[in-house]
Amino acid sequence: MLDATTRSGGTATAAPPVPATELVPTEFTTAPRGLAARCTRALLSPWSRLSLLVSLLVSAGATVLLFEPQKLLADGWPPQLNGAAASVVFAVAYGLCTVAFVPRPLLNLAAGALFGSQLGLGASLAGTVLGAGIAFGLGRILGQDALRPLLRGRWLQAADGQLSRHGFRSMMAARLFPGVPFWAANYCASVSRMGWFPFLLATGLGSIPNTAAYVVAGAQASTPTSPAFLIAMAFIALPALAGAIIAWRKRHHFRDR
Repeated sequence: MLDATTRSGGTATAAPPVPATELVPTEFTTAPRGLAARCTRALLSPWSRLSLLVSLLVSAGATVLLFEPQKLLADGWPPQLNGAAASVVFAVAYGLCTVAFVPRPLLNLAAGALFGSQLGLGASLAGTVLGAGIAFGLGRILGQDALRPLLRGRWLQAADGQLSRHGFRSMMAARLFPGVPFWAANYCASVSRMGWFPFLLATGLGSIPNTAAYVVAGAQASTPTSPAFLIAMAFIALPALAGAIIAWRKRHHFRDR
């Protein structure tokens, strides 16, 4: 045949087929990949993650203001559960509510009123550690990279150094003396270089006295003249007074640094 022979009688070798991908110009194949990589880097950048964290916190706070889940917990939601199962659900809801800035004293009082002193204390401490862990993880993953370069002020650097070098001791002090809001301590610790284990351990141990006082007060709220209620109120007031005195005495230390 003509396409298989040459004029001199020899056979011609057929050229191999050209792959379809080689027919597309290089710029059209690399541009989408480069655009996707740039979009991925932009979405995972520190400021994008910080924006996501702020959006989540604002949404959580707005949800609390609109639906007031703390009232549902105080009323014993969900009503079909009781005993240990109800305390587990309460602990999970407690942790989520603390991430959304619901004050812990309200939740501790509700735990004591619903479950009594012992079961209420267990549910409150479990919810405290759970909520602190969630807030710490969100701040560490979404906010640390963007916020650490901004720690340039003298007070901010002093606080960051204290939390980073003496994480367990600093967090124990923050939990024992209720001068620092729970959510603020969580997110400040997440921006520092404090480890997970010291943070959670100090949170669990340091929250016991104050949490127990509120839970007992909630359990004994129907008898406000009972010794247990009065002792609980004293344990609530004394750490707050001690924390204010220590903060007043330490102000010169941070000012000098």
